[in-house]
Amino acid sequence: MGKLKALLERGLRATAALWEPIECVYGWVHAAACILDNAPKLEGAQVRRRFRGLLGAMRRWSTKSGELEPAVAHFFKVTHSYWPGLFHCYDVPDFPRTNNDLEHLFGSHRHHERRISGRKKAPSTFVLRGPVRIIAASATRLRPFSAAELAPEDLQAWRILRAELDRRHQQRLLRRRFRRDPEAYLADLEDQVVKLLLLS
Repeated sequence: MGKLKALLERGLRATAALWEPIECVYGWVHAAACILDNAPKLEGAQVRRRFRGLLGAMRRWSTKSGELEPAVAHFFKVTHSYWPGLFHCYDVPDFPRTNNDLEHLFGSHRHHERRISGRKKAPSTFVLRGPVRIIAASATRLRPFSAAELAPEDLQAWRILRAELDRRHQQRLLRRRFRRDPEAYLADLEDQVVKLLLLS
């Protein structure tokens, strides 16, 4: 037991200079978590004000973070990038604070796509028809839908969506055509440009 105590004491003495910055930065991270947890149920503007105050204190005392100063600088950078949308969840009821559920939804859909197709990479239809396929796949996991429920309520909106999906599909076909025979594709484009110039 005495040897273990001596070993721990020697280790603590050797790393004593590292503990103060860790304690300081841990306090800031803990304070940030408490502010964002928002136990007092403050409005978004109040949470933003408290968080801005913490960031100001962190900037003022950033030299106390020692070797962890680059990590604190990274924290400022990431916070700045998220700042415009960081506090909406406190003003909008039932608005989630993180996108973890959304990431889980996409990950689950990717997993099912891989199991069905056997491919490791996501199929091109995931990009082309993602806005429709992901919603359909998520909804049908909740319950089965009748034919009457699947009929579009707004026919015009449905036609616009179909046209957008067809446009994306057509763009992908054109890219494939270029890859297959670039010279023929470029010659066709030149012909179209010449015809346009002759018409004008």
